[in-house]
Amino acid sequence: MRFSPTNRAALQVRLGSDQGKEKKSFNSKFWYAIAILGMVCLSAITILLTYLVDVKFALMFLGICIAIPIIIAIVGSPKFGILFLLISSYFVMWIYRMMNGSLQLGVVMDVFQALLILGFFLQQKFHPNWKMFRNPVTLVILIWVGYNILQVANPFTEARMAWFYTVRSFAAVALMYFIYFYSIKTLSFLKLIFKIWIGLSIFAALYAIKQEYIGFFAFEEKDFNDPLIISLYFINGVWRKFSIFSDPVAFAYNMVISAVFCITLITGPISKKKKFILGGLSVLFIMAMLYSGTRGAYVLIPAAFMLYVTMHLTKQVMAMAAVGALFMLFVINVPTSNITLIRFQSAFKNTSEDASLNVRKMNQKRIQPYIQTHPMGGGLGSTGMWGVRFAPHSFLATIPPDSGYIRVAIELGWIGLIIFCTFMFITLRQGILHYYAIKDPELKTYCLAVTLVIFALNIGCYPQEALVQFPVSVFFYFFIATIFITKMLDEEKQANLLSNK
Repeated sequence: MRFSPTNRAALQVRLGSDQGKEKKSFNSKFWYAIAILGMVCLSAITILLTYLVDVKFALMFLGICIAIPIIIAIVGSPKFGILFLLISSYFVMWIYRMMNGSLQLGVVMDVFQALLILGFFLQQKFHPNWKMFRNPVTLVILIWVGYNILQVANPFTEARMAWFYTVRSFAAVALMYFIYFYSIKTLSFLKLIFKIWIGLSIFAALYAIKQEYIGFFAFEEKDFNDPLIISLYFINGVWRKFSIFSDPVAFAYNMVISAVFCITLITGPISKKKKFILGGLSVLFIMAMLYSGTRGAYVLIPAAFMLYVTMHLTKQVMAMAAVGALFMLFVINVPTSNITLIRFQSAFKNTSEDASLNVRKMNQKRIQPYIQTHPMGGGLGSTGMWGVRFAPHSFLATIPPDSGYIRVAIELGWIGLIIFCTFMFITLRQGILHYYAIKDPELKTYCLAVTLVIFALNIGCYPQEALVQFPVSVFFYFFIATIFITKMLDEEKQANLLSNK
């Protein structure tokens, strides 16, 4: 099959024009001058208002002047909006903790996502592309979102108001999949997102190391007198580290997926220098993860690479897996007085004596009859924090979810659990199929990396709630979209190569 000159030009425009236009735009001295002049004028007006009126009014003016261009940019430029959302998801809980919870930053993040969705529909009006709807993952996501929305009418719920606070972390964020799928059209932009993500993870890891060896800031210690926080964070005389995230679990899971991603890239077609750098970053992320004290995260990296070994049953991979298994056995059983290493070992040894795990099993056994007799569950937000707030005397408010799957089963019933498990299965299946189908080695490696990340998060949903906290909640659907983006980019590249023959 050969392409006409018109089609060939269209492919070249799709593959390369975005990068060229961006480079030309960002290198423009005129726009730099306009930006600098605007900042100077804005600073001068803010200082003047502070002097003539008061500081609060000046800050309000400054906030409006900053917010309006950002809103316009998010709606008008999906690429900017995506980068802004992903970066913001890393720092939102850090800023929230700095501000002592005085700002409703969760609502702000919801607004960012709503603006991206608005921009998506505007882009579809002028540049329609419904290709993303022609795959089974899209269908399951739409079913999942629709089912979550229907929960507002769940007849068994005792905390109906909690639905409004919970639906965004279950359903609204899932719509970001369509934004990523539609807007990420070039390999250069995809790689830019990966670089920013790993850069942010490096910052988070170094920040945790600072907490470990230098200590916490005052705004981070304000909750350390709370008995509940002490019971969860102070283990064996050592404070668990949470870096810039909401809690140690969110931090640990971010380090896990960053390490899995970097280790997988090492197997790809890159230079020895880059492999060395990625290896160093993997060690950094794993070390930072250990400081979190999150035992549920410790098993995720070995679990992810069990899938890798299953997909690569070669002598070389099997030999490396055997060496890795021997190393793990040594680390698990080596005598040590290091508290961090002891806690790591406890995730693999004497699990039947783990009091925390036994309590979770008891809670799961206690809630089992309720799940079996309530096919639609008790409604979104009926358990955990929102259940305690809106229905404190209900049975479900007394059950700590402790697990992503258990929360789904309690709040959405066994129907919701079936949909969620089907969603996970189909996503992983598509990732594996696309990995074998993609021909370009670089794109093949990216597809494999995000598939292993999704698998690790899937396993992580059992011991903890892996997908409801920032930034993983936002990045998870980016990883799913990447499975299809890499396949799309590979098809375009192969078609371009074929047309040039």
